Amino acid sequence: MITLDTSAAYALLNARDTDHAAAVASLRAERGPFIVPAATLGELTYLVEGRLGRHILDLLIGDLASGAYLLDCGDGDLARIRELVARFDDLPLGFVDAAVIACSERNGGRVMTFDRRDFGVVARAATITLVPA
Repeated sequence: MITLDTSAAYALLNARDTDHAAAVASLRAERGPFIVPAATLGELTYLVEGRLGRHILDLLIGDLASGAYLLDCGDGDLARIRELVARFDDLPLGFVDAAVIACSERNGGRVMTFDRRDFGVVARAATITLVPA
């Protein structure tokens, strides 16, 4: 099980992204399921629609609808999200990243990300493991 943050999901969708090959290789090395926190959807779809176009947005929505990625994280995660935002306010860790972490913690602790700045600090606190390593 692996939780994708926005940078990983975007890299998977964008063949010109510098992290695309690493994202694809990491995903292929995993058995799944692949979890997309619901909190990332606004951020991700904004980037996809604005930078990659409606065709790629349609592919993403199709993948979500088909179950290729599982949507997760909801109101049960809000207390943990709040705790993470407060604990790591010096980063600052925002709502979306905290939701990815909270979701990941409930689902095995593995986060696929290319945002090593914020997620790296949390990983050193031993609550998550970053993929690719």
